[in-house]
Amino acid sequence: MSRYTGPSWKLSRRLGISLSGTGKELEKRPYAPGPHGPGQRKKLSEYGLQLQEKQKLRHMYGVNERQFRNTFVKAGKMKGILGESFMGLLESRLDNVVYRLGLARTRRQARQLVNHGHIMVDNARVDIPSFQVKTGQVITLREKSRNLDIVKEAMEVNSFVPEYLTFDADKLEGTYTRFPERSELPAEINESLIVEFYSR
Repeated sequence: MSRYTGPSWKLSRRLGISLSGTGKELEKRPYAPGPHGPGQRKKLSEYGLQLQEKQKLRHMYGVNERQFRNTFVKAGKMKGILGESFMGLLESRLDNVVYRLGLARTRRQARQLVNHGHIMVDNARVDIPSFQVKTGQVITLREKSRNLDIVKEAMEVNSFVPEYLTFDADKLEGTYTRFPERSELPAEINESLIVEFYSR
C-alpha cells in the first residue's frame, strides 16, 4: 500500500487528529468531512476502532502500510511494552527526529529534507526517511543546506524540543540522547488498540 498523499485536512478531520501539528484543521469543523459529518451517530465495531487507531498513527508519522507493519514486528523483538516500543521506534525515525528538532514545520517537510540529502547523521549524509536514529547519534544540516527557507521558517515557529533530544540552535545540531518514554509520545493515540489489531 502506498503512502497517502491526498488532502491532509480532510484526512485530519476523518481521523479526528491534527496531522499538520497546528490543530487548524479541526478548529472550524471538528468532525469528519462529507456525509460522515456531524449528524452521524454510527458506532464503530471493535475492529473498526482498532483500524481507525492504526490509521491515525500511520498517517500521523506518514508511513506506508508495509513500513508500519515491519516496524511493529521489529518492536515485538524488543524488551518492554510492545505498544510503547512500537511508538518509540516510529518516533526514532530520522524524518520524525528532524521534525522534532524544529528543522521542519511538518513531518512531510522533514521527509523532503531527508529525501533531498540535506541531513547528516554523524557527519554522513543519510537520505532514507525511515532510518532508525540510535542513542548518541548527532543530526545536522549539510553546510550548503543551512540557509534553506523552510528551515529558517521552521526555526522561527518551533521552540519545543522533546527531552530525549538536545538541540544547539547556533550549530543547527541535534543529538538523540535516549529512547523516548511513553509520556513524550502522542497522547491522543491508544496504542493498545493497534497491538490488538495486529494480534488478531
